[in-house]
Amino acid sequence: MGLEASLPVDGVLTTNLNRVVNWARRSSIWPMPFATACCGIELMATACSRFDLARFGAEVMRFSPRQADLLIMAGRVSVKTLPVLQRVYAQMAEPKWVISMGACASTGGVFDTYAVVQGIDQYLPVDVYVPGCPPRPEMLIEGIMTIQRIIDEDNIPRDPSGLRRPLNIALSPNYQPRDQPLPVTIGVT
Repeated sequence: MGLEASLPVDGVLTTNLNRVVNWARRSSIWPMPFATACCGIELMATACSRFDLARFGAEVMRFSPRQADLLIMAGRVSVKTLPVLQRVYAQMAEPKWVISMGACASTGGVFDTYAVVQGIDQYLPVDVYVPGCPPRPEMLIEGIMTIQRIIDEDNIPRDPSGLRRPLNIALSPNYQPRDQPLPVTIGVT
């Protein structure tokens, strides 16, 4: 009928336990969205049928930090919101991952004010920086796939005390914007 029919009756299947555990971790990343701005719309678009984040095992968006292992920070973080974000991160189970999505989460974006945090990496260990303003859903999927490759290869960096160090991976844009259909002219009538 299936795989069972092609295996011998007394067959034994062996593998390395670490590979099975890493495969299970890679295939079941549960993201927790922390969307505060326009990047949240692009984050929501990854779950639609066109981009289908479910293909990568990350479709189960969890809104409880105790059930999530990937924090996706999408948008700007105000100084008043920062303690909430830090508490959410502290409540997540190990191993946990962080994606900084967009210019606002990574560098403060155009909001160079006293009320906006100029990069969440000052307060949280960021694993993957997804560039853009806002980044396309494909870029977020590329960031999730980058974390999956690190998990699968068992290349999780640790410090001497055994805690996981942030990956600090900055993605490059994987798309080229199309040319405008008409030339843009300013001041000519």
